[in-house]
Amino acid sequence: MKELRIAILGATGAVGREMMKLLEEYGLPVSELRLLCSERSAGKTLPFRGEEITLRAADETSFEGLDFVLGAVESDMSRRFAPAIVKSGAVYIDNSSAFRLEEGVPLVVPEINGADAFTHRGIIANPNCSSIITLLAVAALARLSPIRSMVACTYQAVSGAGAAGLQELEQQLADRAAGRELHRSVFPAQIACNVIPFIGRELPNGYTDEEMKMQNEGRKILHLPELRVSCTCVRVPVLRSHSISVTVRTERKISPGEARAAIAAFPGCAVAEDLEGRDYPTPLDSSDQDAVWVGRIREDLTGDGLNLWCCGDQLRKGAAANAVQILRLLWEGA
Repeated sequence: MKELRIAILGATGAVGREMMKLLEEYGLPVSELRLLCSERSAGKTLPFRGEEITLRAADETSFEGLDFVLGAVESDMSRRFAPAIVKSGAVYIDNSSAFRLEEGVPLVVPEINGADAFTHRGIIANPNCSSIITLLAVAALARLSPIRSMVACTYQAVSGAGAAGLQELEQQLADRAAGRELHRSVFPAQIACNVIPFIGRELPNGYTDEEMKMQNEGRKILHLPELRVSCTCVRVPVLRSHSISVTVRTERKISPGEARAAIAAFPGCAVAEDLEGRDYPTPLDSSDQDAVWVGRIREDLTGDGLNLWCCGDQLRKGAAANAVQILRLLWEGA
């Protein structure tokens, strides 16, 4: 099959580095890898398949001759470079929120709606990390009966806020252990030994933009335009992997046993049955892997729904792995 010429836009960040790792781990036939970055990082090198690749400052001429560009930059930078990427003939797989809800831009989780990727017009959007993890956990239920509504609470690791979030938690824990004063700059409250029930920007309806993503993106990914989701996003003092508690209400009542069997058979999911004597996963169980782990599948006592708990690595399946899997899907289907 054809060898691939790929660029990573934003290669020095956590998601960009994870994309590099996965291109190597998945064994994709990469004949050229361009690592694009800001002027500040240009000239440095990063290792890939035993070689050192020099970082190049991104500009509108950086994309000629490429097959794919993996985006790991913020929305403003993504919007800046997208026209040049599309004009070059490369397919842009964007991890930012810039194009997720735009008409004509597929929003893809390969295991759920992979066929949508082939309808692209040069840009494919990668969903929000919590949306990917949650929707992958419940997609099997949607195949049994359409989902009417979900009530979700996310427990999001500090690495979801980038390297600075990790550093803030680790520094606060060290300062607390040493009896020093704790300082914060990334999060709106102390995160060490605490939880913060607010992520993102508050909207007029009282929800945050982070919380509304699960409904807005879920409608597009599951092809359920009437889906209703009430979500609360919570930052927790965990380094890596997000967890979500979700109540799912479907048109037809699904039993816990039927749900467990369907989820266990669904690609990308793993049902927790005996994790050190537990039937539920934790963030540590799901870290540094692609699978979304699901457990505590039980009846909803307030209605005809189901409750479940899921965990997934937001840097891998929630970001880098999903993007690279979209690339692989298109390459294999070419």
